[in-house]
Amino acid sequence: MQTMVRTEVRINGEGYLLAQGADLNELRRQMESASREGGRFVDFTVVGNRSVAVLVSPRTEVVIAEETVQFDARDTGDDEDPFGGFFDL
Repeated sequence: MQTMVRTEVRINGEGYLLAQGADLNELRRQMESASREGGRFVDFTVVGNRSVAVLVSPRTEVVIAEETVQFDARDTGDDEDPFGGFFDL
């Protein structure tokens, strides 16, 4: 079985699974900078290749965790090619 590392970012208790290829160090820098500057939106791509924008401020709680999961070839990080959702049953 092929595996990959899946990163979850929890923002104020709401979980977001980052798409493969996401630059976690850059995302951390953007979130830290947004918090220091008093708040601004930070964009990132989640599993399903969907774009998310989150308002990060000094009061925003962010938790980052990683786990090993089964490989999913669809998880490319390309937000021009989304997958999953309410209609993919």
